[in-house]
Amino acid sequence: MPTSLHNLQTSQLGDDPAGVAALLAGVLDSAMDAVITVDQQQNIVMYNRAAETIFGWPRKEMLGQPLDRLIPQRFREGHGQLVERFGTTGATSRRMGATVLYGVRADGEEFPIDASISHLDTAHGKLFTVILRDITARVQSEERHRRLAARLSGLLDSAMDGIITIDEAQRIVLYNRAAEKIFGWASDEAIGQPITKLLPMRYREAHGAFVKRFGTTGVTSRRMGDNTVIHGRRANGEEFPMDASISQLETGEGKLYTVILRDVTERVRAQEERSAFAAAAHAIREEEKTRVARELHDELAQSLTALKMDTIWVRDNGALSDDGKAKMGGMLAMLDRAVASTRRIAADLRPLLLDDLGLAPAIEWLASNFTQRWGVACKLNVDEELELPEPYATAVFRIVQESLVNVAKHAQATQVIVTVERTGDTVVLSVQDNGRGFSTSAPRKPQSLGLMGLRERAQLLKGDFSLKSEPGQGTRVEVRIPMNNAGGRE
Repeated sequence: MPTSLHNLQTSQLGDDPAGVAALLAGVLDSAMDAVITVDQQQNIVMYNRAAETIFGWPRKEMLGQPLDRLIPQRFREGHGQLVERFGTTGATSRRMGATVLYGVRADGEEFPIDASISHLDTAHGKLFTVILRDITARVQSEERHRRLAARLSGLLDSAMDGIITIDEAQRIVLYNRAAEKIFGWASDEAIGQPITKLLPMRYREAHGAFVKRFGTTGVTSRRMGDNTVIHGRRANGEEFPMDASISQLETGEGKLYTVILRDVTERVRAQEERSAFAAAAHAIREEEKTRVARELHDELAQSLTALKMDTIWVRDNGALSDDGKAKMGGMLAMLDRAVASTRRIAADLRPLLLDDLGLAPAIEWLASNFTQRWGVACKLNVDEELELPEPYATAVFRIVQESLVNVAKHAQATQVIVTVERTGDTVVLSVQDNGRGFSTSAPRKPQSLGLMGLRERAQLLKGDFSLKSEPGQGTRVEVRIPMNNAGGRE
């Protein structure tokens, strides 16, 4: 019969009182981990209740049996050699296996275990004690996480947009294949590097501060940039425009920031081409308006004036009846209206003052004509010496003109203030009325194209358009045009 636990304790651990032996036996049997002791022949001499539960063999069937019985066939030889080598090391205890070990249950099922081994020299020889735990649930969980991570990695690498995650130190911890294609850096060249490696030098400091501010907002995600295109830098040094959004996530290891970005080089190029085309089209329209206005003024208006003079001569020198004179008077009145309409149409198309005298007189004429036609007082703050080259002069004039048309149609105002000034390389103009105003958040009517036209004119010259209005508080339109970056033709 194999040596019992009690005999082992009294013969090999000394002449301890029976109470201590019983206490030790109770402690071992209450342990949640399996505790198995073998002698130098690797036969089991101690086997606690947790071992019974884990392996499915009762204690009475295992005491005296070789330890190999609890090990899958393919691992038995290696395990025996491991225990023998451990006995010669002089170390009293160590963890077993650099990888997961396996046991086999009474029903033949294999399962993973985590184990440590210790040895003790006794008067009856060396004893080896193994403390082990069934880690089936943990291994299965890790495997699920590995499969999930593999699927997520596959999804990230299949994405068309670049996906980059950085830690709180703003170093790259995730970098998908699309990011490799966009930036030209391989994953192993980017992981662990600061995110600033992917940015032009002039944006690096500001980007770091932006990420820190975003981290304090509590917002989980937002679009990056102030509604303008931001820029990245490729491995070859080329800068390119991109559209990006950023999100943040709290983890057990600190905060992570993820940026999803898209190379919009082609889109920006197309927008620039469209803007250049639109600017050219505007310039052509202005030239055509100038030509037509000049012909109306020089040809048609002068012809009508000459016809009026001839008509007056006929009225004064011809032998006309009273009916004829009355008819002639009606014709003269009609000619007066035709001349006035021709001049008005010509001026609306293109005021010759703009070409002949410059921007400030043209705006003064515009304000005077506006007050005359609509009965709304118009105050001007325009530098008399202000001179702008084309296409800026025409753009400023048209924006003021269209703003006043909007006031006349919608504002129900009694006063308008027009300001035009140049500060450095920026032209700033504003048109403010004291009319009824409106809610800027309300949906615009489909046919309301006035504000859209103003915004388009500003954008053609890469300017900024802003609108402020409140019901009952009037409306203020402001446009800022950077002359050194404006598009269009000189």
